[in-house]
Amino acid sequence: MSEGAEERGEGRSRDTTHTTDKPSAAPTGAERRSGRGEAPCEGAEERAADRGGDATHGRPSAASAGGPRRGGHGEALSVDLLYSEVEEQLRGSVRDLLSDRCTADDVLARCDGGGAPYDMDLWRTLAVDLGVAGLSVPEALGGHGASAREVAVVMEELGRRVAPVPFLGSVVLATTALLRGDTGDLRVANLLARLAAGETTGTLVVTLSTPPVAEFPTPVRATPAAEGFAVTGTVGSVADASAADVLVVPAIGDDGEGLYLVDAAADVTVSRLVALDLTRSIATVTFTDAPAHRIAGPGDASTVLRHALTVGAGLLASEQLGIAQWCLDETVHYVGERHQFGRPIGSFQAIKHRLAQLWLGLVSARAAARHAASVLAANDPDTAVAVAVAQSYCATVAVHAAEEAVQLHGGTGMTWEHPAHLYLKRAKSDELALGTPGHHLANLAHLVDIPPPEPDAG
Repeated sequence: MSEGAEERGEGRSRDTTHTTDKPSAAPTGAERRSGRGEAPCEGAEERAADRGGDATHGRPSAASAGGPRRGGHGEALSVDLLYSEVEEQLRGSVRDLLSDRCTADDVLARCDGGGAPYDMDLWRTLAVDLGVAGLSVPEALGGHGASAREVAVVMEELGRRVAPVPFLGSVVLATTALLRGDTGDLRVANLLARLAAGETTGTLVVTLSTPPVAEFPTPVRATPAAEGFAVTGTVGSVADASAADVLVVPAIGDDGEGLYLVDAAADVTVSRLVALDLTRSIATVTFTDAPAHRIAGPGDASTVLRHALTVGAGLLASEQLGIAQWCLDETVHYVGERHQFGRPIGSFQAIKHRLAQLWLGLVSARAAARHAASVLAANDPDTAVAVAVAQSYCATVAVHAAEEAVQLHGGTGMTWEHPAHLYLKRAKSDELALGTPGHHLANLAHLVDIPPPEPDAG
């Protein structure tokens, strides 16, 4: 084994000492609201009163739960960007599992094998045993009743491992769209329960690069059928479609825009594409008079779709944060061990300056990502602004961190055997996903009434 391989092995095994025999389950809504990993018990009323919460139900105030604190007229005053105790417990459970089941060598081996892009055994453990698939689903519908803050923590940990699981498509995009649809519809409610239990995987059938403010997609047409509707059309570059059992499909019908549920096994062709990111599958999805059930019609479908894409973009910032954190941690570890001219290369001033700048960017990215997750959790009126800020900034930081990781690892970072290229590819793919940084900056300027630059008179 070469010296570089030994260094890589040591660097990748540093956090495996925290692995537990059995990961703990995701927090329920009561646990999350109480800020503890346990259900309310005797004395909860007194503790809630001490925290300034609801003494009857043991619930903390919005501020103590990590959400925005508001003034008397509903204006946002501040947001708690720190991680709560329950969020740290959730992070620990997910990190321990991934440290044991999703090492860099495991991911590289899957990419080398050329087989299924996703580790579905790992996904079932995450979704069923840890319960992350049902985090955002209300307890009344079979989920845990958590919020976007907890989902963001999971996204961050998955980003740190570039985990090959369909979390973005199923838990973030598809589930969010269904929750904004008609949950009184028995079919929707049952599907949400199956998604929350990890029995079913879904995705939202839109091109992955679609930003939240894009026009409603038109490639798929919906027509009335004997039982409901039938959809026909083709959508390219759909994330997680190859692992999905059910598809949430935006389509244009005779009466206008709509969102439809389609069984992936019924008159649907999913063709995997060769993607830059080897850890997140994209595919072309073709519908040929596929039976469909409408969950949102004209007037609602566009709003539901925009909300799902906004949540996706906001939570993707946390995945980008996780990517950047891994890149910084591994690079700092490497430059501390790699010697040149009789001293660690990390002692050279030029290297110190580059890593210091990267750390500053990472700190700001964490603040932006946490702010976006918090306002999404609180359904804050400034959600669109927070998401535009987070996505435009975190995407850039993740790419820069991955580029620096490759560069500062020297020749080792250029090899296939080192995982740095996986993080660079995921960062570059995420940069394009759900709107580019430039698109989000342009939307941010519009949201805060910054006029576009004057055209050059010359």
